Amino acid sequence: MRPARLEQANLLKKVSSGSSFKMNFKAHSLQVVDAIKDLVQDCNFDCNDSGIALQAMDNSHVALVSMMLKSESFSPFRCDRNIALGINLTSLQKVLRCAQNEDILTLKAEDAPDVVNMVFESSDSDRISEYDIKLMDIDQEHLGIPDTEYAATIAMPSSEFQRICRDLTALSESVAIECTKEGVKFACNGDIGSGAVTLRSHTDVEKPEKNIEINLSEPVALTFSLKYLVNFCKASGLSDQVKLCLSNEVPLLVEYALSNNSYLRFYLAPKVCTSTPFPRDKKHANDLDRLATKSRSIITKSLREACIIGVWDACSIKLGGSRRMRAPGEI
Repeated sequence: MRPARLEQANLLKKVSSGSSFKMNFKAHSLQVVDAIKDLVQDCNFDCNDSGIALQAMDNSHVALVSMMLKSESFSPFRCDRNIALGINLTSLQKVLRCAQNEDILTLKAEDAPDVVNMVFESSDSDRISEYDIKLMDIDQEHLGIPDTEYAATIAMPSSEFQRICRDLTALSESVAIECTKEGVKFACNGDIGSGAVTLRSHTDVEKPEKNIEINLSEPVALTFSLKYLVNFCKASGLSDQVKLCLSNEVPLLVEYALSNNSYLRFYLAPKVCTSTPFPRDKKHANDLDRLATKSRSIITKSLREACIIGVWDACSIKLGGSRRMRAPGEI
């Protein structure tokens, strides 16, 4: 395998693994790894001639992360054969912190690698730093995620979504997202009170990154864990806009578009369905937590038989498609 060069070392702080690629690193590059490492600790970076991909699920089987860095993000990029690089994300984060904002990162790995080699080259001096990260043998299933037609799609500034999640988490552990023809509403109810933020479609010709676009085929109302959404928002610096895709009885899709058609996607299963959008008291909330815990065993069993299928109380949550084992080196 040959090296790949990343022009923005920062992008790699968000994600990284190599096989012979060079990329330029920019100041926000730690954000990808920061956003992923709270969900999974160890994962495979699958490399082939199309680019570098990552897919992993958190231990509770509630959230899934899927990332794709297209080969066009690297200059040059060369991958002689398909290869999976098993990396501990905490170790990766420590090494990426050694890069300066404008460093050029080169990733290298042999055909049967024990380590992945990372070289940081300063763009304005002769300084070169070189590190090796030990690789891990990670037995990881690759889940098929089919294309889904969502009932509601919201494109909004990533900073606004981050602010909403951060503000509401001070009141509650959950947020109800309701999308209707009037707009999209983020609402929560907790021990100290309740709160709600409503957004409507908005177009700013001078600052398109501030646009809010809502496409709706039918009303949707689902409840999600704010803890996971706050973690997803750590990737906000990667993209000016974030896309939220919702449909009843399927996981929420949170997508950050990267350059060269690359992307970082998070999938999050809805919380327990109840007759009211929020728990009325602490005892009720504890009862719902016990229901969710009980049903998680159903989810775990289903995940072994399908892609992501969970059942909480009267709700069934599906991230369609059937499971298939990945062939060696396949993305």
